[in-house]
Amino acid sequence: MGPTASGKTALAIELVEQHGCEIISVDSALIYRGMDIGTAKPTAQELARAPHRLIDIRDPSESYSAADFRNDAIKEIEAILAKGKTPLLVGGTMLYFKALLEGLSPLPAADETIRAEIAKQAQALGWQALHDQLREVDPISAERIHPNDPQRLSRALEVYRISGKSLTELTEIKSEVLPYKVEQFGIAPKDRKVLHQAIAQRFDLMLNQGFVAEVEQLRKRDDLHLDLPSMRCVGYRQVWQYLEGDYDHATMVEKSVAATRQLAKRQLTWLRGWADLNWLESGDATNLARLIQVCG
Repeated sequence: MGPTASGKTALAIELVEQHGCEIISVDSALIYRGMDIGTAKPTAQELARAPHRLIDIRDPSESYSAADFRNDAIKEIEAILAKGKTPLLVGGTMLYFKALLEGLSPLPAADETIRAEIAKQAQALGWQALHDQLREVDPISAERIHPNDPQRLSRALEVYRISGKSLTELTEIKSEVLPYKVEQFGIAPKDRKVLHQAIAQRFDLMLNQGFVAEVEQLRKRDDLHLDLPSMRCVGYRQVWQYLEGDYDHATMVEKSVAATRQLAKRQLTWLRGWADLNWLESGDATNLARLIQVCG
């Protein structure tokens, strides 16, 4: 695990080549076909050296949840173990890792009719009135969710209206934890400036590789728009808006790099609170040896 641009893929490929592991990608952006440059998807040469499971499994128009990932990842883990090899899960989507290790709460799927009713009420009464409604049925969630956070507020009310149970009540129920012994490693530079520099350099490389042209191709499709999860991936939204004429090239670069740094910051925040994590420093020549030593 690690923030974007921390060197996860290079270390994982080294491990595959020397110790016969098989990689399962844990990345909510790499699942999409046709989104290669801006997601820093492993190159054809890298994939030839170390095939990755769970990349290119969805069209950008399709949705994919943490629950979908958990089901798919467990199938891949079982397939790799059946071959007598070791599954190596690599990525930076911390929610996927958490879902895999701890299981998920049985929350109901979205109901567009109820969601529309909530939006209509919010328009008529204001979000504060809906927050008051939430406080009556789920005071714990109401304490946690700000009245100015309509997305989370709407979801908490939606869950209650669909199921008759509060979000707090349902999130206390978990599916089974992962029934395997797991060694967990986090990789990142000790100096945040080094990571910021790597992010800026990698985005510059993406532009040189044709990232803008990649987004141009996606924009030609009638079924893609900025509200889709795929188009909310860092870099894609900013390049799309640049192509729409919302801002110039320099501003697009600045906003893309800033968004990627924010992503890295969120990933590191997750990792700092992660239990049972062995830390590796990006670029350290002893990482592979330390990793093998821990795994025995």
